[in-house]
Order: sequence, then C-alpha cells, then structure tokens
Amino acid sequence: MAGVELLSDQGYRLDGRKASELRKVQARMGVFAQADGSAYIEQGNTKALAVVYGPHEVRGSRRTLHDRAFINCQYSMATFSTAERKRRPHGDRKSTEMSLHLKQTFEAAVLTQLYPRSQIDIYVKILQSDGGNYSACVNAATLAVIDAGIPMRDYVCACTAGFVEETPLADLSHAEESGGGTSMALALLPRGGQIALLQMDARLHQDHLETLMEAAMTACKGVSKVLDEVVRQHLQEVSVLTGE
Repeated sequence: MAGVELLSDQGYRLDGRKASELRKVQARMGVFAQADGSAYIEQGNTKALAVVYGPHEVRGSRRTLHDRAFINCQYSMATFSTAERKRRPHGDRKSTEMSLHLKQTFEAAVLTQLYPRSQIDIYVKILQSDGGNYSACVNAATLAVIDAGIPMRDYVCACTAGFVEETPLADLSHAEESGGGTSMALALLPRGGQIALLQMDARLHQDHLETLMEAAMTACKGVSKVLDEVVRQHLQEVSVLTGE
C-alpha cells in the first residue's frame, strides 16, 4: 500500500483522518417491520443493510443440527453500490466467500446451543461500497441479531487495518484498500478479546503482524462503543413507544 498521496507528511489521510481515526459511523435498528431483526449502518461512505429471520424451523433436513442452531448467511452487493455498473450474480465467488466468512463470524458469537434443530437466517446487502464491506456487514448484522432478540456472547465488531509507509491505518477506505499493500479485516468479541475471524489479502512480515493486529483490535473496540450507544438509544426509543 505504497504512495505518498495516501498519507501526508503531517500524518493525515486522504479524507482528513489521522492514522488511528475511524470513519463516522451512523446506524439504525428496526428498519424493517417484516423481519425479526434489521439494521442499517453507514461507515464513512460504505452503507450496508442487514435483516435477520429466526430462529425458525429448519428448511431442508441436511441443515438440521441436533445440538445447536444452523446459521445461514447470505451476502450481496447492490448493482448501484460501486461506480462500476456491472451485473452482480447472487452466487458469484466473492459473494459466496463473504457469506462463508459471515457465517463463521456469527457461529462464534451467537449462542446457537439455545436453539437446537432450528435455523437463523442473516441477509446482508452492500448498498454503497467504499472500503470495509465485510466490516460494515458484520456490524450491521450484529445490530440486526440484537434487534431480533437472539442472545450473543458479546457484540461482534469488525474493522479493517493496513500499512502505509510503515504506519498502521485503521478503518480503510476503498482508495487505501486498493493501494496495493497488506490489509487486514478483523472481527472481535471485545469484552473477552476473542477473535471471531481474521482475514488478510496479502503477505505480511511477522514483525509487523502484532502492530497491525493491535491497530485493528483498537478500532474494533471503538466500533463496539458506537454500536452499544446505538442499541441503548434504540431501547430507549422502544420503551418510550411502548410506554414502559
């Protein structure tokens, strides 16, 4: 991820942020009445929508797990989510890979043993893409799962990190992800420090791994504080509406 333009001599990035600064995060819960849980999130210019159905009866006997719930995740991108207007088939390789990553992430966070022989569906769609798609999907899905009332071990929060000229950057934009260097996506359960998923798209020297992981974990903990505020605000609004 080389290139002087990505980081100024004063330590500022293209969008004016400092190295460890997160993009602005805005989120809402309960955006769809028809789903059991739903949420919309904006991380900078990346926008994602998540809906959750379940727990419900398993569709197809092959998916039945006798000791826990089966988690079904589906990821997709809207045709208009990027500047490049190309047809995005539902089952393309990238979508399938992202769906698998989301499934692994939420299997580590959801208390699936409470719902044996059942299924939980998590659908996420990127409405606008500007870097950190996986992170935005995880954070939106976390809020949607909470909105559905499904118990979790902890918030599962995700963020990206990467290097520019030996400087670790948190919460990468599309320009920074496309810079050619190593970027890392991390999903974390912040209270216990448990890593739900760690993904890297290029080689990284062992000496730099700890620094990059530390930057990503710090960013995830920052995201968890924002998500916690969103949940508390939503609960306040619901309690006012229901008169509790």
